[in-house]
Amino acid sequence: MIYVIRHGETDLNKEGRIQGRCGLPLNEIGVEQALALRDELEHVHFDYIYSSPQERAIQTAELVTGKSAQIDSRLDVYDVGEADGLKKGEVKMDGIVPDRKIYQGIEDMQDYLTRIFDFMHELEDQHRDQEVNILLSGHRCTTGCIGAYLKSAPIDNNILAYSSDNGKYKVYAFKEKVLTE
Repeated sequence: MIYVIRHGETDLNKEGRIQGRCGLPLNEIGVEQALALRDELEHVHFDYIYSSPQERAIQTAELVTGKSAQIDSRLDVYDVGEADGLKKGEVKMDGIVPDRKIYQGIEDMQDYLTRIFDFMHELEDQHRDQEVNILLSGHRCTTGCIGAYLKSAPIDNNILAYSSDNGKYKVYAFKEKVLTE
């Protein structure tokens, strides 16, 4: 099974700010969320643990499992460039992402999807026929993109429809429907 978790809360989440690669570590609530998730998943033995390189995702993975996470840069958060740290309500958006015409350094959405899908394709090739439990720790965009890979992109292409809230998770099997939320 594939357990896709979103990192616990940070102060930027709490303040309603866009959090990209300049993000913060977990705050006290985020640590509590990760520990609650650990308790909820205590019955699961994780064979593989992967995380985004962002500290908040690594912290969450390691608090949940009690093990070191393997860092993979392909799971990194979507790069929001100059919009990083700005209040969500003040950012001019182009769909689900900050407007690339206004803010410099915004990652191309197709490049983002490609890197997440490449990671997932590789993971599927390695483990599709094995009975293993895999934990993937990431971000709102990452959990959404992984859901889109495993369930297929939503009709409106809004991958955030598959996202998890802070400190929450979804369970999938390769190319199957969500089993729990």
